[in-house]
Amino acid sequence: MNKKQQSSNKRRKRASIGLAVCFAAAIVLTGAYTWRNYRANVKDEQAKIEEEQQAKEEEIKRNTEETSSIAKKALEDEEPVTKEDSQAANTAADGSTENRMDTWETDSTQTAGTAMNLNFGEDSQLLWPVDGNVLMSYSMDKTVYFSTLDQYRYNPAMIISGAVNDNVIAAAPGLVKSIDNFAQTGITVTLDMGNGYECMYGQLKEVQVKVGDYLEAGNVIGYLEIPTKYYSLEGCNLYFEMLKDGQPVNPMDFLAEE
Repeated sequence: MNKKQQSSNKRRKRASIGLAVCFAAAIVLTGAYTWRNYRANVKDEQAKIEEEQQAKEEEIKRNTEETSSIAKKALEDEEPVTKEDSQAANTAADGSTENRMDTWETDSTQTAGTAMNLNFGEDSQLLWPVDGNVLMSYSMDKTVYFSTLDQYRYNPAMIISGAVNDNVIAAAPGLVKSIDNFAQTGITVTLDMGNGYECMYGQLKEVQVKVGDYLEAGNVIGYLEIPTKYYSLEGCNLYFEMLKDGQPVNPMDFLAEE
């Protein structure tokens, strides 16, 4: 092989190596460009997802604030329920106020529990006043969440689920102390069971008793009504509150096992 041929072969080798280097560089540059585009696309997608999530959270927050403000405004604007209002409510229930809610204030001696031998005590038991599950438990040591009001509050009663027109029975023997129509709990019947113990039954309609009536455990007091606006999200329920000397106590401590 002469010198010219050797020189030509060397040039071809250098050219081949140069082409290979250029090709490798092109591949690297193409890969880098593709990776940058991929990362940019991923960031764009993540930013889009985050924006959508933030928009949904803001919408949920707005809806919650609107619901809360409506309920709070209703609480602020609520007018006191008068005797005439309650009579009208009962008239709407059965067309008559006769033998219904005719006594609005009861002398303490009327329901003292001596004449009817009302003697509820620490060891006494209560029947379940309605057939349902506990939606909200009694809680006076810490606040619990009220869905309708979107607030945390103390709960002096048990909120027991039910269906409209379900029977509500007396949980223990007692005298009907009062029948009231409250904004929060609707038509509410209070039974004096003796020894300072009382039970309040709220969210009722078509009450079957009148003030001064004596009820045995299991007697029907009335029927469940559509809940008031303060419990609309909780659904149809019985408001069941127990008192001892005017202070709320936990009904669950006295309820018989089902």
